[in-house]
Formats: sequence, structure tokens, C-alpha cells
Amino acid sequence: MNAMTALRQYQHVNTHAQAVEATPHRLIQMLMEGGLTRLAQARGAMERGQIALKGELIGKAIGIIGGLRNGLDLNAGGELAANLDSLYEYMVSRLIEANVKNVPEPLDEVADLLRDVKSGWDAISQ
Repeated sequence: MNAMTALRQYQHVNTHAQAVEATPHRLIQMLMEGGLTRLAQARGAMERGQIALKGELIGKAIGIIGGLRNGLDLNAGGELAANLDSLYEYMVSRLIEANVKNVPEPLDEVADLLRDVKSGWDAISQ
């Protein structure tokens, strides 16, 4: 087992342990952090011309945003939940555009939007 494989395995186990012990609030934070990480990695892959990796990472970011979207309670969440639902839908469409056109601007836009949502989420006291 080389050092990178060992590091990835440790990170996976560490992330899994954090998720098991996390509050629902922290789980949403972790999803958002993971989404931001995948977006940054996708941008790097795009810059390096790693098209397959870029597509895989954008796909993971789309999956994370889908998870955030699925976690919304549109019945009880009112206007805020509806607005987040629309925003997440917009983010996914921009990520698809970034992947198809192979341009970084939509990745940057979605990362900025997700950071804004995360900062609001982080400000919520538990």
C-alpha cells in the first residue's frame, strides 16, 4: 500500500466516523464542504485537461447538491425552502453547462453561491 492510498483510506474512515457522530446540522455542513471541495477539484482537472476526471468530479458535486436539495422540506420550509430548491436546481444546470462547454466560469459561480449558502448555514446557532 503506497502512502497516497493509505492517506485516502484514512480520510475515508475519518469522514465516515465524523458523519456517524454528526448532528443533522453538521451533516449539511459536511455536504457543503464536500461540494466545495469537488468543485475546486473539478476546476483543477479542467485546467489540466483531465476531461474524464473533470466530468466525474462535476458529477459528484451534482450528486451532493442533489442531496442538499432532497433534504429540503418544501411543505414545512416555506419560502426559504422553495428558494433554496430553485437555487440548487440552478446550480445543477450551471454545472451541466460547465461540463458540456468545458468552461470554468459556471464552476466558480456555483462555488460562490454554495459558499454564500454555507455561510448562512454556518451562522445558524444550534
